[in-house]
Amino acid sequence: MSGPFHTALCERLGCRYPVVQTAMGWVADARLTAATCNAGGFGFLAGATIEAGSVDTVINDVKARTERPFGVNFHMFQPNAEEVLEAVIRHRVAAVSYGRGPDAKTIGRLKDAGIVCMPTVGALKHAVKAVELGADIITIQGGEGGGHTGAVPTTILLPQVVDAVDVPVVAAGGFSDGRGLVAALAWGAAGIAMGTRFLLTEESPVPLSALDRYLTTREPSVIKVSTAVDGLPQRFIENSELLRLERMGLPARLAMSARSARQWGKEAGIGPLGMAKLGLKVLRGGDNSFAQTVMAPNLPTLVQRGVVAGDPDRGLLPSGQVAAVIDELESCADLIARIMREAEDRLEALTGKETD
Repeated sequence: MSGPFHTALCERLGCRYPVVQTAMGWVADARLTAATCNAGGFGFLAGATIEAGSVDTVINDVKARTERPFGVNFHMFQPNAEEVLEAVIRHRVAAVSYGRGPDAKTIGRLKDAGIVCMPTVGALKHAVKAVELGADIITIQGGEGGGHTGAVPTTILLPQVVDAVDVPVVAAGGFSDGRGLVAALAWGAAGIAMGTRFLLTEESPVPLSALDRYLTTREPSVIKVSTAVDGLPQRFIENSELLRLERMGLPARLAMSARSARQWGKEAGIGPLGMAKLGLKVLRGGDNSFAQTVMAPNLPTLVQRGVVAGDPDRGLLPSGQVAAVIDELESCADLIARIMREAEDRLEALTGKETD
């Protein structure tokens, strides 16, 4: 594809359209990632939530489903971070996405292997720092987005970062259609990234019992940011479990975290000493407070209950505010085709010229 929609993002990642599927934990599996790539977008596999010892198997599953390039997400504080790093280099994965964990040496190791480094940030200063460390592309996530997010809206953060860095910028937070793609390109972005919209596709592994809750949520105000889960701001669809957590005092939440940590460590094959070392690594390596580090195990336990077990009342449902305007499941192919058709129509309406 040529013309205004063949951007620097398409050139760097080898995708047909400037549409990225983000690496949602326990959601962006091999099937969803491959379906996105086959539809012309660029999919990121959620490497951060792959079980230790299974990374090669899951990457091979993606490769068996698509011949298109794809990416893998990771963070340096996951127990099998080195396993993921070695696997993406060995498999010559096209790109990696990450937060602020990797240092310049790790990023250099990936770049030396020809892998595009594409962190996600929620603040201008973090975007600038990421480029200094070697990022090739920056994804900015505005406050409308799901998962851990900053407070700055996409409409403010995107032009700020575009003006401040000299690498392509991808916009995330509030996107679901072709109008959003055209708007992002007009602000100077090289494309859009979507999580919630891809979560709500036919290829999503999320059980229908949870998907129905997303699809029937019509009010953006109940898709709220809370710090009650692990001490960091994260957006969820409000439910009884989230309200219960928000009513808890800190001691009760810390006690709950201890139980979650024991269960998570048991499932991951990590003993008490290993858990203590991992917690110390997190505490030393980022901006987390002691309370945030101790509370971190709450998140995987409750999110898995929501999006893996499909319990929308006792689990948690991470979501961007854009869920409030999504009312149907589409296949990845239909979704991306619709986005591009809408974008072409919108651009023609603005310019009076047909797009290529």
